Amino acid sequence: MKKIETDVLIIGAGPVGLFSVFELGQLGMKSCVIDTLDIVGGQCSSLYPEKPIYDIPAFPEISAEKLIQNLTLQIKPFKPDLILGEMVEKIKYDDDCYETTTSKNSVIKSKCIVIAAGNGAFGPNKPPICNIEEYEEKSIFYHIKDKNKFKNKKIAIAGGGDSAVDWAIELSDKAEKIYFIHRREKLRAAPSSVQKLYKIAKNNNLEIIVPYQIDSITGNNGKLDSLIVKDLDGAKKDLNVDYFLPFFGLSSNLGPIKDWELQIEKNLLEVDQSTCQTSKNGIFAIGDICTYPGKLKLILTGFSEAAIAAHSCYKRIFPDKVLHFEYSTTSGVKSL
Repeated sequence: MKKIETDVLIIGAGPVGLFSVFELGQLGMKSCVIDTLDIVGGQCSSLYPEKPIYDIPAFPEISAEKLIQNLTLQIKPFKPDLILGEMVEKIKYDDDCYETTTSKNSVIKSKCIVIAAGNGAFGPNKPPICNIEEYEEKSIFYHIKDKNKFKNKKIAIAGGGDSAVDWAIELSDKAEKIYFIHRREKLRAAPSSVQKLYKIAKNNNLEIIVPYQIDSITGNNGKLDSLIVKDLDGAKKDLNVDYFLPFFGLSSNLGPIKDWELQIEKNLLEVDQSTCQTSKNGIFAIGDICTYPGKLKLILTGFSEAAIAAHSCYKRIFPDKVLHFEYSTTSGVKSL
């Protein structure tokens, strides 16, 4: 159980949530970031780390993974508290302060809350396998932190989208063997990536197994021995693997946010565009989770909203202080 006192609690460790740490820090405010995933970066890290992004100013092209690395480096001077793998469950207001409790009983006290949770709380869509929990984070992974873990190993990758295809391509020069499994012959990933996948399968250590579905696993104490798959007629194959990487996307929902008595429209939080404040004083929303007339769902829009919310938080936390606006070229980076 953690107890943290901070100026602002940021819910969501995606790119917009991380940039909020910088904007708050530049104004002298301490922040704590919480996310249901056990890594920072949100969908950029979990779904498409290798995918290029083209609309980040000054970067003609940057991978999602590199963007998160840069943001993490940018906020380092402000030493935010990070709480990963936990979901915010309860919020109560007392003595001009919000007290937030998580799913693992961490307690965060803050003057303001910034919700940057994308489309809500994320969690992986898991294959329907009995006792899969025994193997999770041991030999079954829903996202990848260290590619070297799979060097000279036999891997099964399941899924038909960009994440599955991209990781199969990325790991093909490290793994001893990759089995790529999908329940349909047609893949949903970018055509150029699919073409590259099939090219590797012709000349390398990658075997495409379609149309097959995941049936079951065998192993002991969290260590996989084999993955059993079956075709549409029920015929089974036994694949000897060290690791299984199911990439079936992330499920999202507002979760407990729905119970916080905030104004919601079509599963999005309504905010005042000029402040990014929700219908409750001291609670702000930025990024894809918020809506207002003319809203554009872009990362760069979220970055702008992070700056607006940070200035709004300053006025609430320091009501008697006059904020003298400075450009970063003048102020530099202020560490906390």
